[in-house]
Amino acid sequence: MAVGRVPDRDVLVERARAETGLSDFGDTWFFANIDALIPALNTEARLSEAGVHSASAMIVNGLINRLRHVELVKRNPEILDEEIEVAAVVVGLPRTGSTMLHRMLASAPGMTGTRWFETQNYAPLRGEARGETHLRRAVAQGFLDYMIEHIPDLMSIHPMSLDQPDEELIILGQLYSSTMIEGTYYVPSFAHWLTANDRFQCYRDLKQILQSLQWQDRSREGARWVLKTPGHLMALDAVMEVFPGAKIVMTHRDPVATVPSYCSMEHSLYQMVSDSVDRASVAEFWVDRLADLMARFMLVRERVEGRNFVDVRYADLLSDPIGEGTRVLEAAGVTVTPEVRAGMAEWIEANKREDRAPHKYTLEDFGLDKAEVDRRFAGYRAAFVEGR
Repeated sequence: MAVGRVPDRDVLVERARAETGLSDFGDTWFFANIDALIPALNTEARLSEAGVHSASAMIVNGLINRLRHVELVKRNPEILDEEIEVAAVVVGLPRTGSTMLHRMLASAPGMTGTRWFETQNYAPLRGEARGETHLRRAVAQGFLDYMIEHIPDLMSIHPMSLDQPDEELIILGQLYSSTMIEGTYYVPSFAHWLTANDRFQCYRDLKQILQSLQWQDRSREGARWVLKTPGHLMALDAVMEVFPGAKIVMTHRDPVATVPSYCSMEHSLYQMVSDSVDRASVAEFWVDRLADLMARFMLVRERVEGRNFVDVRYADLLSDPIGEGTRVLEAAGVTVTPEVRAGMAEWIEANKREDRAPHKYTLEDFGLDKAEVDRRFAGYRAAFVEGR
């Protein structure tokens, strides 16, 4: 039985306009990203019928959010007057403790981050007044329930809840400009295209979306943002241009310990949209991709001679999370009061690792060889892992 195809961009644009009754996308720079993505979805991703529906809906949902966001800013131009202060941007390979560090920091008094339900719909839905989130929360809960049903070990890999701080990766993905897309669909050619093309405009748009989220939620007034996603490694030059005052916080752990776990997560995600993406393909793509991201990180860091970078090692984070969190915040110019320390401690107590099942996979599960992984990450391991 033939599997359908993701429609052309014009068809998906009309679906978004019909659903919202809106037509203004603002600057349509991201149309080029969609035009590069659709052929990759139709030729590489090996989509099932469910995958075709998922990919089409993913593109349309991004367009819908864009339409609603542009309309919100047109009706409330004062959004663009919001002062966004990003204290830290947490990056690092997946499975290095970056999620733990990000959520601990963003949950402290005086700090903030994008909440998971907000990343799904960053613009209010029809029927939500300023400050209201009930409709978006309901939509997000339905999607979270669906993911947990189809990926039973999801909460062991990347625990989520509606109000936990989560990755701007999801917002950037709705601008077709992040590793979220290659993390959901097997599209190597699009991943390479995205890296090779302009990655700056999406961060300028991300800043405007943060202004919107801050305007929507007045409890964030005066708070400092903590951003996070391994996907920022693809565009650290853009991150540093758009958020020049932010510290780049790099979490470190030996890739030999992290790569198989991440490949396992990616294989689970691909199985939701494809019946034929095998483990060998997953491992081949992601070892190359993660090695390339680390090489890019090292080049940018060398270019700025390490300025604005803060290193956090996984073992140190596990043994003294409050101490590491304090060190990062102080480096970012945040005064760490007893209340801030107590807020971080409260998050740690409520999110103990032992409360969820371990997620362990070996290199051999994905046909990987330790010597080859060592070789691909040799420069990074020598600089930041070995002998430390």
